[in-house]
Amino acid sequence: MNTNSVKFFKSKLNESVPADSEIIVAAWTLSNPENIGKIIRLAHNLNAKQALFIKSKQVHRESKIKKTAGFSFEQMDWDFISESDFLEKINSGYELAILETCDGSTNIFTTKLPKKILLLAGNESHGIPENIIKLSKHKIYIPMPGGCKSLNISNALSVAAFEWYRQQTMP
Repeated sequence: MNTNSVKFFKSKLNESVPADSEIIVAAWTLSNPENIGKIIRLAHNLNAKQALFIKSKQVHRESKIKKTAGFSFEQMDWDFISESDFLEKINSGYELAILETCDGSTNIFTTKLPKKILLLAGNESHGIPENIIKLSKHKIYIPMPGGCKSLNISNALSVAAFEWYRQQTMP
């Protein structure tokens, strides 16, 4: 049995998103460099336009990010940006969707997500600031039927990003 993923996916039909669909994956002031690397890799897996990390005052060791991101570190368009640059990105044709447990959040699996989405998750401990929540067109949450009511940020973004992918590719 061959388990080489590169060979496996070469044998699949074109499973890319439609030309009019794009995703930017973003995270608000992360403190864990491994989460940054995982999100870069996630964005690369989805053929995302970019992976953006809104800056915190903390400086991250590039070696830890690179170790987790693997070869996606060099191949994916990703960057640390300021809050003002992020606000400009919101106004560049993408609809902001936040992954947050806040008033007005809807279940991701019953919410129609936009074709051009800027998908944002919050800081590991503090979430997304209220001024950014107010700017979002879509507030979504992931249902959690078990006893633990939280997911690691990279896992949560993965669930949300692949739900967006599923909606774009499967009628």
